[in-house]
Amino acid sequence: MPDFAIVDPHLHLWDQTRHQYPWLSDIPMLDRNFSLADYDEACGEVSVDTLVFVQCEVNRNQFLAEADWVADQAEQDQRIKGMVTWAPVEKGAAVAEDLEKLKRHNILRGVRQIIEFEPDPDFCLRPKVIEGIRELANFDLSFDICINYRQLPKVIEMVRQCPDIPMVLDHVGKPGVAAGDLHPWREQFRELASFPNVFCKLSSLPTEADHQNWTRSQILPFIDAAVEDFGFDRLMYAGDWPVSSQAISLGNWVSLLDDALTGVSHQDLQSFYRDTAIKFYKLEANRQ
Repeated sequence: MPDFAIVDPHLHLWDQTRHQYPWLSDIPMLDRNFSLADYDEACGEVSVDTLVFVQCEVNRNQFLAEADWVADQAEQDQRIKGMVTWAPVEKGAAVAEDLEKLKRHNILRGVRQIIEFEPDPDFCLRPKVIEGIRELANFDLSFDICINYRQLPKVIEMVRQCPDIPMVLDHVGKPGVAAGDLHPWREQFRELASFPNVFCKLSSLPTEADHQNWTRSQILPFIDAAVEDFGFDRLMYAGDWPVSSQAISLGNWVSLLDDALTGVSHQDLQSFYRDTAIKFYKLEANRQ
């Protein structure tokens, strides 16, 4: 385990007595409430002092209410220093009205759109979507990219059209770990990493494998690629709890990463587990 407290820039929480998350009915293991107390229990020996909440695909007519709830959670637990919400970027510049409402929360740091779930394969290249993402610059917000690896070519073109927006690729682009599909993901991932405004979250690789039977040797090539292509100044640890718990505990994920990063300098480990996330999300992190 790291000998310092880490930053987790990808935390999910939900309370189904308040909001609706239709996708949860398909995943019985996740179809219950998940609280900060549950997260603390899941962390075990992993010390986390700073958190960023990331949107959980709440019913879209409740995204403002979810943001209000998360802001309340942050008032109760000072570890929550950032929030990434959903917003209707497909409205183009008109998304500014929604961003104004979200901006009342001083922990707002970015917007996420799960492009993977959009039925239109060209969703991320719609002119209005590009316009909406560009609007984030006027609110000093970043964009979380959530895709699977098959969408990388179109996402690369989306990024090319939005050079001024800080972006972070969630879950290493959800590569085909289960099938061992290192290519063409490897080449496309490297091309995405060539854009200086793009960062990457190293998270949930076991979730992209057989949840019960994945092996360390399946995961390592994807970790190695992320380190090689993004470097520690643009690569950050992320937990993706509780979604990640379908395949691995938080403690075992950190242990796997520690093993994979054997020999890395203490400074680079600090960057990976803390500083890159702090820099990207502009966090006032809790320092020990």
